[in-house]
Amino acid sequence: QVQLVESGGGLVQPGGSLRLSCAASGSIFSINAMGWYRQAPGKQRELVATIARADYTNYADSVKGRFTISRDNARNAVYLQMSSLKPEDTAVYYCNLVTSGRAYWGQGTQVTVSS
Repeated sequence: QVQLVESGGGLVQPGGSLRLSCAASGSIFSINAMGWYRQAPGKQRELVATIARADYTNYADSVKGRFTISRDNARNAVYLQMSSLKPEDTAVYYCNLVTSGRAYWGQGTQVTVSS
């Protein structure tokens, strides 16, 4: 089994920054990709950013230039640095890991952007 634990969410004013962290543990042999998704109230879960082998990254158009994803292979961890936050970034952010043909999810961390 694989467990993902997110941290770093909270309340921030528009234009502010937050850094999300996700640590994976358990039976992890080879990570194909890690990433972040988010789900706002009344909306479907959507991709925010992913990072795959060789540090290939992919971002949603709505966060390009504002968010940066990174990973620490030694710690099986992934991070999301969020800057210039907007109210529309408010959502529950979920960590995702793909390994051995399976996808795992964290429990989610709330990010609220409001003045």
